[in-house]
Amino acid sequence: MNSLAIADLAAAYRERRTTPLELVQTLFARIAATGDRGIWISLVPPELALQQAHILGASDPDSMPLYGIPFAIKDNIDLAGIPTTAGCPAFAYTPGRSAYVVNRLIEAGAIPIGKTNLDQFATGLVGTRSPYGVCRNSFDPAYISGGSSSGSAVAVAMGLASFALGTDTAGSGRIPAAFNNLVGLKPSCGRLSPRGVVPACRTLDAISIFALSAQDAARVCRIAEGFDEAEPYSRRAAPRSPGASLVSGSFRFGVPQPTQLQFFGNEEYPRLFDAAVARLESLGGQRVLIDFAPFIEAAQLLYDGPWIAERYVAVEALLRGAADSMYPITRQIIAGGATPSAADAFRAQYRLQRLRRTSERVWNEIDVIVTPTAGTIYRIAEIEAEPLRLNSHLGFYTNFMNLLDLAAVAVPAGFSADALPFGITLAGPAWSDYELLALAARFQHGEPTRQGALSSLVPTEPDFNWAPSVDGIALAVCGAHLEGLPLNHQLRKLGAVLLERTRTAAQYRFYALPGGPPHRPGLVRVEQHGAAIEVELWSVPGAAFGSLVAQIPAPLAIGKVQLANDAQVCGFLCEAHAVSRAVDITHYGGWRAYLASLA
Repeated sequence: MNSLAIADLAAAYRERRTTPLELVQTLFARIAATGDRGIWISLVPPELALQQAHILGASDPDSMPLYGIPFAIKDNIDLAGIPTTAGCPAFAYTPGRSAYVVNRLIEAGAIPIGKTNLDQFATGLVGTRSPYGVCRNSFDPAYISGGSSSGSAVAVAMGLASFALGTDTAGSGRIPAAFNNLVGLKPSCGRLSPRGVVPACRTLDAISIFALSAQDAARVCRIAEGFDEAEPYSRRAAPRSPGASLVSGSFRFGVPQPTQLQFFGNEEYPRLFDAAVARLESLGGQRVLIDFAPFIEAAQLLYDGPWIAERYVAVEALLRGAADSMYPITRQIIAGGATPSAADAFRAQYRLQRLRRTSERVWNEIDVIVTPTAGTIYRIAEIEAEPLRLNSHLGFYTNFMNLLDLAAVAVPAGFSADALPFGITLAGPAWSDYELLALAARFQHGEPTRQGALSSLVPTEPDFNWAPSVDGIALAVCGAHLEGLPLNHQLRKLGAVLLERTRTAAQYRFYALPGGPPHRPGLVRVEQHGAAIEVELWSVPGAAFGSLVAQIPAPLAIGKVQLANDAQVCGFLCEAHAVSRAVDITHYGGWRAYLASLA
């Protein structure tokens, strides 16, 4: 496969041009041929990845939203059975279960390939601070990859994975995206549960997504997101539909005053940024100059303020017992977190709250803020000579995002004269993630765009549905409302969006009810001898949910259905008395399999 974009891979699977098994074999061969670029800390044992691919090969490619899609995982995010190092061998442990987000992706059919290199303990924006080696830029190995999610970005850019997970506290998911010609989504904090992630600054951390296109980032986010009751820093997303202006119409975008832009001596980036602004104007955007000072001031708080103490708390035991095992620059930075006092923390919180209030006023004037993702890029040798000062330059446009509770998307925006990629960042208020992605797609597809460092082009998908998955009520369907079946039109008519294909917990019996057409199943919860049943999870707009419920005939009803990941959602259930005349079809595991048996 030349293209690893999700739409292209899905089409190849449906048309039987390749299989998950063939793809995984190709990827491991490609990884072996890549050589040492500091991308990986550990790979999934090939036999395990091939086993998962083989199992998938027996299923319908349309049965899972991420069927056979390979992905990489930053090595501060847990993958069951594979060591998590956070870039520090002395810290390593082997988790018994995967992170919440990783588990959701695997259940959706995605295949993990390996754990990627990072700036140790996610502290840095460069990709050079790792005992596992320097991660090198996918376009020119003399340049930095960006960090801290360095390996994740390079793996996607070099065609070793379709997407990758990173983390982004200060820019770690956006800087590497810009330096490797990728889309980098930093979701609203808490949109993706951080359970199973080694914290950097726990109150500010966000799991990020590296993808070849804005559409792919949206696909992955829809599967990965969801409120996680077991994680204190998971948040319920606020209802927010994509504004028509960002999806297809005119919009207002804020740009810092010319005197507030910083390029740190880079002569190419100003030209590229001006070209990106002109391109946004050609899409219907209206440029509005904004005062960027509150954002700059907030950014300075992240490392110059007491938030560094959060990094100290995360690795305090290691600092006390085995400090020499840490990368020297990382140890120097994090050790400073022992200094701030409680009074310092409160003073900084008060200052931040004032900056939040001041910065919020900008949203009365604009729909989105546009900045360079980074003001410049450096050679590895330059970073090694001045690791602290130059690293701080890279965070100029990124450090404030999580402190001000913003969402952001880094998007490719051209190349410099020396063939290195440049990127811009689109930022908006919390929960504007899908609006930003929609605008990123318009920008990205305004002209042919390469897939990372490869020659293949990003596919255009003009009919992609940008509705956010959580802008409604999650509903589990198991029968005639499944996609492509007779009653699915009722969901589509209400504006419902398919989130994922998954299974219930193993606590249900499944029956073919008499009557029809349309023929319907009945899902009944039982105390024993239950099984997991295939369901689709749809997001139904809250305002339309009542009208859907009113159409449901007895003996069916809406109740709470427990999913395989223990989440409880609304779903179709059947009154127990109705199954006395029904056929038990539990052994088929789902309605589609039962219908196939009839055919």
